[in-house]
Amino acid sequence: MGRAFEFRKARKMKRWGQMAKTFTRIGKDIAIAVKSAGPDPNSNSRLRAIIQNAKAANMPKANVENAIKRASSKEQEDYKEMVYEGYGQHGVAILVECTTDNTNRSIANIRSYFTKCGGSIGTSGMLDFIFDRKSVFKIANDGKTDIEELEFELIDFGAEEVFLDEEANQINIYGEFTAFGALQKHLEEKGYELLHADFERVPTDTKVLTEEQAADIEKLIEKLEEDDDVQNIYHNMVVGE
Repeated sequence: MGRAFEFRKARKMKRWGQMAKTFTRIGKDIAIAVKSAGPDPNSNSRLRAIIQNAKAANMPKANVENAIKRASSKEQEDYKEMVYEGYGQHGVAILVECTTDNTNRSIANIRSYFTKCGGSIGTSGMLDFIFDRKSVFKIANDGKTDIEELEFELIDFGAEEVFLDEEANQINIYGEFTAFGALQKHLEEKGYELLHADFERVPTDTKVLTEEQAADIEKLIEKLEEDDDVQNIYHNMVVGE
């Protein structure tokens, strides 16, 4: 689409297979959010955003409520958020975000996937020059909102680009990583229908591959997506552009 913040994110709902896996991953997000700032979504903006994302994924309200209760109990696993960075075949940069209760298991599995697919795991921070972390919001397109006026309105709250995604019929908002809270608060106060809110890794540089080369990377991505510890996968691969 030519937008500055059109990113390469490997995780797709259709690849998750069973909805149970989707709900498990959202449950981990809830656990992290509750542990960080408490179980009340009114005072926990991150939790509030995750609840909205759960709704968009058709996660039953009862499942969300149970996840919050479980996250507040002593029985909740102690999850840690880990980021693993490496290169797949053909020089493609791949960044993997995990939420795990066993870091030894996670790194062993991730390293194994990379190795079996001709790639390698590197050191933390090695891909900082390739991926920028951004706040991303998606709001419903009511057909009345002036995109340019909305962008001008949101600049003061840390937005960097606002544009219409015609295919999804929604308005995408990309902003600074540190602007998440300010943007979320403003969008909620103005009554916009929030469809999705999250942090994303946006590549600043891309690697152009043929379809055959891309198939090699897809094999690695598929293995990573099957791992229950993996929450998000980002890459800088572009096919045939």
